[in-house]
Amino acid sequence: MNDMIVIKDLHKYFGHIEAVKGVDLTIRQGEVVIVIGPSGSGKSTVLRCINHLETPTSGGIYIEGVHLEDKKTDINAVRAEVGMVFQQFNLFPHLTALENVTIAQRLVRKRDKAEAERIGMAQLERVGIPEKANAYPRQLSGGQQQRVAIARSLAMNPKIMLFDEPTSALDPEMIKEVLDVMLDLAKEGMTMVVVTHEMGFARAAADRMVFMDGGQVVEIASPEELYNNPQHQRTKLFLSKILTH
Repeated sequence: MNDMIVIKDLHKYFGHIEAVKGVDLTIRQGEVVIVIGPSGSGKSTVLRCINHLETPTSGGIYIEGVHLEDKKTDINAVRAEVGMVFQQFNLFPHLTALENVTIAQRLVRKRDKAEAERIGMAQLERVGIPEKANAYPRQLSGGQQQRVAIARSLAMNPKIMLFDEPTSALDPEMIKEVLDVMLDLAKEGMTMVVVTHEMGFARAAADRMVFMDGGQVVEIASPEELYNNPQHQRTKLFLSKILTH
């Protein structure tokens, strides 16, 4: 298995606050890694550094062997291989679902309109809402908007998908429809890094789970090991709060 993402001694400061304190993590091709931990533990910052939305203060991130901090690296070329789905859906309100899914394909992948629309429709089908192609974001539920956002990322044929708490802005009844799409992706072998509080999804989808606290990786284990036999007191405390709900 190839290493898709290698994070070496990652540190990130915001002013005087050190949000990430020396994280090391390797994610292999086809692996689903789920990152959990309390708010402010640095989970989302690590994800944003992988996509270079944040620049590491020190340390290195390698995507398929390409060092993101190397001056010679074309960050946009690397980013084109990495899809990211956020808490907020970030759809263009004046564009239909299909237009939202085709715009980056045309700008970044230089596909013509017909090809971009064909691929866009295939991805809307994949996330279960082809009938919403001509609807505008305001006409869609939160769960449907998030599925359009996932389709938009998938239409770029990424090698890696990053999800930053993709269900946290959704009403409870919409969470399952988004997690089902993500579970299908995991089964198809997509390399995924997911920051989430959805423990049932983590158990079903994760190859490995990473527990972060205070900007550091505290523990890495399979879901079964982490849930049934956590090694660290901080992990036990966190899980005791979250798994009882």
